[in-house]
Amino acid sequence: MQTQLCEFCLKSGMLCSKCQEKIRSGAVDDLYMKVAQFLLDIENQYPSLQKASLNKVLQVGGFLVLVVGRGDRRRFMDQGGKLTREMRNAFKRRVLVIEDGVSDRGFLEDLFLDQRIITINIIWLPDGSTETRVVLQGRRARRLSKKRIRALTNIAKSVREMDLRVEYAY
Repeated sequence: MQTQLCEFCLKSGMLCSKCQEKIRSGAVDDLYMKVAQFLLDIENQYPSLQKASLNKVLQVGGFLVLVVGRGDRRRFMDQGGKLTREMRNAFKRRVLVIEDGVSDRGFLEDLFLDQRIITINIIWLPDGSTETRVVLQGRRARRLSKKRIRALTNIAKSVREMDLRVEYAY
């Protein structure tokens, strides 16, 4: 698996000068290191991970957000989500896998995975900033809670610097 840290440093726990500099500069944090070590430890059980890349790890609103390379999302979701369940048990957080380098629509589809997106609009505000409006299909039984919507908007803000407004169509 490709990570921002050397495989030897992750397996041994002793960091080389390049990896120490990445941690000192803030490019990599302790959470990233723990998740990368965990994934390297179980890489033999999940051969599809050997070609995957882990770009960033965030902890936002009760979620463990893995930002992976383009096209690597399916590698993390193989075998019916068994890997993400194992990570949820290990880190005691819901795991959300998001691809890096995809369009805004692709990012939002990853974010609202179990919801159907009807439309996405960009709203230009008077102060020059933009806000992205996402309209989801409004079936009563499948609606997200306000707390979950708030967490997902925080994830969008921290991963993509995207302000979201989520609405339901009837």
